[in-house]
Amino acid sequence: MMSWQTILAIGSGGFIGSVLRAYMNGIISHRLPHDLPYGTLGVNLIGSFIMGVLIAYFMQTSFFSLHTKSFLTTGILGGFTTYSAFAIESFLLLEGGHILLATLNISLNAFGTIFMAGSGFYLVKYLLLDTTH
Repeated sequence: MMSWQTILAIGSGGFIGSVLRAYMNGIISHRLPHDLPYGTLGVNLIGSFIMGVLIAYFMQTSFFSLHTKSFLTTGILGGFTTYSAFAIESFLLLEGGHILLATLNISLNAFGTIFMAGSGFYLVKYLLLDTTH
């Protein structure tokens, strides 16, 4: 069972992440107006990279408490990334007959976020924490 402290950490992080998502999505969408939903893609890529960074760092140190880890990952990044927005935007592209754009959006989100999570993970693991280099 989750403690009330963990629930509070996740909930408050989710609030922050959701506000950041709306803000970043708006900035990206305004600067890159296009039929492809770049705002959602941008926050998903950024969030995935940061998740990789944090998980790699958490695996190397015991400095952060479970509550802090939950606040940052499940809370902030869970609120920041936008799977439900990605799903409906992809559906609407398909529904509108934009098969190529929908395929591009799905592919960039699916493979791009995995790539960015791995990039963040290895950046921390090998460049910042590996003292043998």
